[in-house]
Amino acid sequence: MSEKSLEKLRALLKSYAERTGAATGAGAGAGAGAGAGSGAGAGDVKPAHDENERRRRACGERLQKVVRAVLDRVADELKNAGHEAAIDDQSATAGAYPSVELGFTPRSPGGAALTSMLTFRCDPRRGIAVARDIKPSPAKGRVVTTSSDRIGTMRVEAISVEWVETKTLSFVEAVLKVN
Repeated sequence: MSEKSLEKLRALLKSYAERTGAATGAGAGAGAGAGAGSGAGAGDVKPAHDENERRRRACGERLQKVVRAVLDRVADELKNAGHEAAIDDQSATAGAYPSVELGFTPRSPGGAALTSMLTFRCDPRRGIAVARDIKPSPAKGRVVTTSSDRIGTMRVEAISVEWVETKTLSFVEAVLKVN
């Protein structure tokens, strides 16, 4: 993750802490384990199936190498600022489309914040799709609804650290803004 992106993340966290007047405390987040296993290939399988499996594996590798690395760094920064953050890595799951999720619960004075999710998921037709589910604190008097909005899609080969940083920072900013 670039220093410029880290500085922006730290500035967002600092302004949130100043706005809420929250004391700096240690966050209690837990990382989730990675899925295990890989599908065994059959000898007499249709070429289309082999191609789909190859694409699914390439997508999982890209999620692991690029997306997971950025999300790990962001989760560490969030935890250092006293928030809760966890990563659910399903990039190596056999028989399913790979995904990596960042769960983020901002520290709030009332302690009533809900966990918002940022999901990077393989879409077999489009590449890697990004969706976010932002939940405002019930203490703010808003109705809490669950609705994901898609914030971007990119071909697997075109995924870059900068693209992942941009999507992640916009997610963190939106969560801090509504809480």
